[in-house]
Amino acid sequence: THAALWAIWAFAKLGDGDTAGKLFSLINPILRADTPEKANRYKVEPYVIAADVYSTDSHLGRGGWTWYTGSSGWMYRLGVEAILGLTRVADGLQIAPQLPDDWPGFKATYRFGNSTYEITVARNGDPAQASQITVDGAEIAASVIPLHDDGQVHQVHMQMHTAKVNA
Repeated sequence: THAALWAIWAFAKLGDGDTAGKLFSLINPILRADTPEKANRYKVEPYVIAADVYSTDSHLGRGGWTWYTGSSGWMYRLGVEAILGLTRVADGLQIAPQLPDDWPGFKATYRFGNSTYEITVARNGDPAQASQITVDGAEIAASVIPLHDDGQVHQVHMQMHTAKVNA
């Protein structure tokens, strides 16, 4: 399972957020148990990555070996760092999303000490335009937001270009 997650991460790093998002959905355990019928078939925790999903007729779709792997942690990091593109670096938070083509954007709340960063990422609709990030209304030149533990609520907005990178 680790290798599958790292392969998805590679698609995101190559700039192919669409493939990364589709593969992420394929292995997302929540989607294997999001109805009573699916949960009854899957039979394991929907918040842990199963190492096995059985294909024999008598156990078709049933998960197994859920607690012996660290894959859940890797999947969380994959979603947050590689697809949403939120990565802590030194004294800042880098925003470099690789979203699936059909996602219009996302909202996230990031806490740093006593401060809160309310992050909104939205596609700008113009593939010729570069991405733009503002913090509390002021544009920043880099993709790294400087973090300050000042007890304030900060508004972060990213207008993301829509050009798809072909990997």
